[in-house]
Amino acid sequence: MAGSAAVEVLSDEQVETFWREGFVLLSEAVVPDDLAALQQTVVDWVEESRRHAGPWGTTMDGRPRFDVEPDHSAEQPALRRVASPQEVCAAHLRVMRDSPLVDAAAQLVGPNLAVNNVKLNTKQPGAGTKVGFHQDFAYEAHSNDDMLAVLLFLDDVTPENGPPEMVPGSHIGPIHDHWHDGVFTGTISDEALGGLAPPVLCHGPAGTACLMHTRLVHGSAPNLSNQPRTLSIFSYRSEDSHLLHPSHLPSVHDGEVVRGRSTGRIRSVAYEMAVAEMPSGASFFEQQAQEEGEH
Repeated sequence: MAGSAAVEVLSDEQVETFWREGFVLLSEAVVPDDLAALQQTVVDWVEESRRHAGPWGTTMDGRPRFDVEPDHSAEQPALRRVASPQEVCAAHLRVMRDSPLVDAAAQLVGPNLAVNNVKLNTKQPGAGTKVGFHQDFAYEAHSNDDMLAVLLFLDDVTPENGPPEMVPGSHIGPIHDHWHDGVFTGTISDEALGGLAPPVLCHGPAGTACLMHTRLVHGSAPNLSNQPRTLSIFSYRSEDSHLLHPSHLPSVHDGEVVRGRSTGRIRSVAYEMAVAEMPSGASFFEQQAQEEGEH
C-alpha cells in the first residue's frame, strides 16, 4: 500500500505547539465543497434518526452504527455517534483519504500515515451527553503512541455548545487509569484530573480542525445552546504503530496508508497500561455512564 506524499500545511510554530501542548488548531482543514457535503450528510442522518426509537444500522462487528441519546425521540432527535461514517458516506471517505487535515496529520506523526478509525460525534441543541475526561490511548493500546485524532468542526463550535476541552501538556504525563472499582468507566479520576493544568476550550468556525495527541487528557460539557455541535473525528497513526488487541471501532479501512508507504515494520516503545473494556453497545458513552457523575 502507498499514499501520496504529504504537503506541509502546518507552520513550524504550529508543529511546536502540538508537541508542547498536545493539540493545535488548523483553519480551513477541508475544502468548502467537502465541508458542505459533510454538513448535509449530518442533516440527513439527524432527519433519518426520527424514524428510529434507538440505535440502528450495523457495523462490521455487528454493533449499531448510529447511536442516540437515551431521551431521543422523533420530536426531539438526539443523534450522538456514527461509527465508521466513511463506510457509508462518500464525503467522509474522501476527506479521510485526501484533504489538508491528512497532510497536517502526516506532518506530525508521519511521513508514513495510516488510518486508525473514523467516527462522528454530534451534540444536538440541549443534548445532555457530556464526555468525561479521558485519554484516547487508554482505549486502544498500540505498539507506539505516534497517533492523533483530527477533530473537524462541522458546525461553528462555541464556548456554549459543548466544545472539546483540552488539558495542555497532559500528553507528556502518565497513561491514567480508566478503571474504577473494577468498572471500566473510560474516564480518569477527579483526583488525577485535579493534579493537571486547567482545561482549555477548543472552539472555532466550521471547517476548523483540532489535531490532538492520543495521550492528551480531554473531555467536553453538554450542549447548553440552541445550536448543534458536530465533530467528524479522523484518527491516524504512524504506519509502524500496530494495535495490540481487538479494535473497539473496527473498519474495512483500518490500516489504510493515506500518506507515504507501507514499511512492513513494527516500532515499539515501553509503557504499561490496563487493557480497556470492549464496548458492547453502539458507543463508549454507555461505558462512561456506568459511573454516576462522570469524571
